[in-house]
Amino acid sequence: MARVLPRSHSRAAAVQALYQALVNKQELEKAALDFVTAENSDKMDMKYFNGLVDGVSKEISNLDTELAFAVDRDLAEIDPVESSVLRLAVFEFIHRPEVPYRVVLNEAVELAKSFGGEKGHKYVNGVLDKMGSKLRAVEYKASKERRKKS
Repeated sequence: MARVLPRSHSRAAAVQALYQALVNKQELEKAALDFVTAENSDKMDMKYFNGLVDGVSKEISNLDTELAFAVDRDLAEIDPVESSVLRLAVFEFIHRPEVPYRVVLNEAVELAKSFGGEKGHKYVNGVLDKMGSKLRAVEYKASKERRKKS
């Protein structure tokens, strides 16, 4: 079994906090506290987790504006798990340039598989592929070129 890295745990907990805040209409910071005190918090990169939660919270309207480029309907109509994953991934695309495009995309797809509906990961993959072409154009193009050659 593959070892799950601390940042992967951080992303999973951040998606869960985003989802909980969205569904329960509560403050994101309060929802995040539930996952900080959870049993797996010792496996997380707490600094990264806090940065994701704080960043998405502050940037949510900008993230939603960016996502409007690639989604086929209003964000409120998208499954809360998928919208949480999408917001987190777009935040990382914009604000975490040190994290490779493919890592953000793959992590988001895996989160959608773990927490979302049966085909939600396909939707997330399609939306983030479009977002990657816009937000990480150089990296996106290089990734597509490498995949063509293999």
